[in-house]
Amino acid sequence: MRAAVMRRGRIVADEFPDPEPGAGEVLVRTLACGICGSDLHLLQHTDAFVAASREAGGEFALDTARDLVMGHEFCAEILEHGPGAAGTLPVGTRVCSIPALVRPGGMVSVGFSNDCPGGYAERMVLSEGLLLPVPNGLATAHAALTEPMAVGWHAVAMARLTPEDVPLVIGCGPVGLAVIAALKLHGAGPIVAADFSPARRRLAEALGADVIIDPAEQSPYACWQDAARDSAQGRLTDVNPLTGERLLPPGVYFECVGVPGVLDQMMAGASRGCRVVVVGVCMEQDLVRPLLGITRELNLQFVLGYTPEEFAATLHHIAEGDLPVAPLITGQVGLEEVAGAFAALANPERHAKILVEPARA
Repeated sequence: MRAAVMRRGRIVADEFPDPEPGAGEVLVRTLACGICGSDLHLLQHTDAFVAASREAGGEFALDTARDLVMGHEFCAEILEHGPGAAGTLPVGTRVCSIPALVRPGGMVSVGFSNDCPGGYAERMVLSEGLLLPVPNGLATAHAALTEPMAVGWHAVAMARLTPEDVPLVIGCGPVGLAVIAALKLHGAGPIVAADFSPARRRLAEALGADVIIDPAEQSPYACWQDAARDSAQGRLTDVNPLTGERLLPPGVYFECVGVPGVLDQMMAGASRGCRVVVVGVCMEQDLVRPLLGITRELNLQFVLGYTPEEFAATLHHIAEGDLPVAPLITGQVGLEEVAGAFAALANPERHAKILVEPARA
């Protein structure tokens, strides 16, 4: 089969061995697959990515010297049921799935395994028990965004929002946009969002942010204080014993950049008792000043992925129109164009989410 293969630090379109479904698995045809920031990181920092994952207890059975087909944000069509599969969903059904295979030796990450190709290939194998049929005639391109939107859904769930919380989202790339959409669906607000990119700020507004900040011109933290004060008008009861000023409720900040230095900046700008939810994946060593967290009694919550229930809920909400995903799709490419798409994603003014469609000529 044809695939976009990661080989020695490059993406090349080439032939790759056809996958064969094992017990309880299905063979599927990839219809669309999003390019994720983690794929960009893996291409650029392959050895460091794998080493860090293994040190953290990750399940990536990845040999960096061998070919790899990435892609874990996908919508596919069932072609064939493997041995022992129940066949509950018939051939031709469009499906989404958590990108993992459940095998006797443990979980295998689809798109991060040399032997289990991901969505940058014409075909994949998936575990039948994890399949979710695409509902309501949902467009294939929109269904393919279930996985990245589920990341935002999980981050918001882990924030444990209260009705008084005013959220601040730092970084409006695909991760930050997913968080904004989930916050909007949860009824949080006003949502304050900050990004240096004009294009990303426009997308943040389209997905539901109420206050849009260019950090080059305004402090996101001062703007959050203004928004929180306006939102809590008449409800402020706690008083600073030293100044007599009414105290704002603690903030809920979402770090969605994943670049060294950002987390420390957010801790410096945070109000007392703020909850900082770290969603962006920083692949390098970072430095934070613990005294900032200590003196302000900050809470740091690191998050990863989503639960199966959150993944299913996200697909449902996309199909119902509750989570708007169309604005995120800024490009669609075939397998021969994947390398160029990786390069294009470096420019936030051009793209947010590019989908790989293996059947595209």
